[in-house]
Amino acid sequence: MGVVIESSVWVPTSSVYIFIFLSCFFSLSLFPFYLSKHAPTKSPPFSDHPTFASPLRFQRYFLLLYSLASVLEGLWSVYGEFELVYYGITKEDTVTFMLIGFGAALFVGSFLGLLSDLIGRKKSCLVFYIFHLVVGIWKRITSSPSFWVANVCLSLATSIFSFSFETWAVVEHDKGHRQDLLNETFWLMTFFESVALIGSQVISNWMVGGNLEKEIACPSTAAIFTAIVGISCISRVYGASPQSVTFKEYKVSFYSYILCDRRIWLLACAQACLHFSMVVFWILWAPTLVADGREVYLGFMYPCVLGARMLGSTLFPWFINAPLQTEDCLVYAFIIQGLLLSIIAFDYQEIGALVTQYFLFHACIGLILPSLARLRTMYVPNELRGGMISLSLAPANAAILFILMQRGYYRTVENSEVIAFAAVGLFVAAGCMYVLKRLGKQPYQNWHKL
Repeated sequence: MGVVIESSVWVPTSSVYIFIFLSCFFSLSLFPFYLSKHAPTKSPPFSDHPTFASPLRFQRYFLLLYSLASVLEGLWSVYGEFELVYYGITKEDTVTFMLIGFGAALFVGSFLGLLSDLIGRKKSCLVFYIFHLVVGIWKRITSSPSFWVANVCLSLATSIFSFSFETWAVVEHDKGHRQDLLNETFWLMTFFESVALIGSQVISNWMVGGNLEKEIACPSTAAIFTAIVGISCISRVYGASPQSVTFKEYKVSFYSYILCDRRIWLLACAQACLHFSMVVFWILWAPTLVADGREVYLGFMYPCVLGARMLGSTLFPWFINAPLQTEDCLVYAFIIQGLLLSIIAFDYQEIGALVTQYFLFHACIGLILPSLARLRTMYVPNELRGGMISLSLAPANAAILFILMQRGYYRTVENSEVIAFAAVGLFVAAGCMYVLKRLGKQPYQNWHKL
C-alpha cells in the first residue's frame, strides 16, 4: 500500500492585495482633509520668489524618469536570478558574482557620489541609464554573457541610483520651490519606486512566457528600450547648471561640513544600518520562508512586501504634519524593525506570521526612506549630498561582503545570526536618531549654499 504525501503550497489570499490597495487609497484620499484642519495654511518657501508651474512640471517629469530607473533596477533583480538558473550557474558561482558586485559597490561606488557632486547630478543620472543600456546590449548579443562584467556594471548603476536622483531632485527644488513640494517628492519617489518594481516583475513574467529558448533575452530587450527612453528624456530637458566648484574647494567643504559634523555621522550610520538590513532581507527572505519545507510562490509574495512599502510611504505626509518630530518617528520605526527581525531570527514562525512581519518591516521602510531624505535636506549641504550618501553606504557594503564570505564560503555563520546582526544594526540606527534629536536642539538649518 503506497503512501501519498500531499504537498502544501502557501499563497497569499486575494484579501491581502485588496487590503493593501484600499489602505493606500484611503491614506491618500483622507490626507487632504487632515491637512486642511491640522497643517499650517502656508508652507515656507525655499526662496523669496517661488514659482509654482515649473516645480510641478519638473516633479512630474522627474518622477517619470525615476520610475523608468526603478523599472530597470527591478528587471535585473527579478530576472537576474532566473537567468543564473537558466545558464546553469552554481550556488558557489552565484556567491562569487555577488561578492564581485558588492566589491565594486564598495571600492568604486562609494566614491561615485563625490564625482557626481563635481560633474553634475543630471550627468550621473545619465550614466546610470548608460550602464543599463550597456548591460542590456551585452546580454542581447552574446549567447552566454559574462556575468561578472554585468554584475560590476549593475552594481555601479545601483550605487548611482541610491544618490543621483535624490540629489538632482533636491537641487532642482532649491530653485525657488516650496519645501512641502520637496517633502512630497520624497515620499512619491518611494511610492513610485515600489510600483515600478512590481511592474518590472509583471514585464519579466510576460516577456519570458513559456518558451525559454526564444524568450530568455526578451527582458534584456525591455531594459534596452527603457534605458534608451530614459537617456532620450534626460538629454532633452533640464540642462545641468555649470559646476563652478573645484576639487580643492570641494574637498575643504566636505571636510568642514560633513566629516567634522557629528550629526552627519549619525545620519550616515542610520542610513548604513538600514541599507544593510534591506540587503540581508532580500538575500534571506526566500530561505526563511521555505525553512519548514513547504512550497511558497515567491512571485505572489513580492507584490505584497512592495505594496507594504507603498503603504508606508503614504503615511509619511501624515507624520511630518503631526506634532511628532521626524527623529522621534524614525526612532520608533527603527525599533519596530529591529524587533521584527529579532523575532524572525530567534523564533520559528508559521508562514502567515512571517509574511505579516515582512509586511510590517517593509511598511516601516516606506516611512523611513523619505524621512531620512528629509533629514538630509535639513543637515547636509546640497553641494555635498551625493558624496555623503555614497560614502554612508560603504560600511554597509563592507559588512555585506564579510557576511557573504562567512556564510557563502566558510559556512561559519547561520542565517539566523545574519538576521540578528541586521536587527542589532537597526537598534543602533534608532540610537543614532535619538542622539541626533538631542544634538539638534537648535533650530533646523536648510543648507543650500556653502
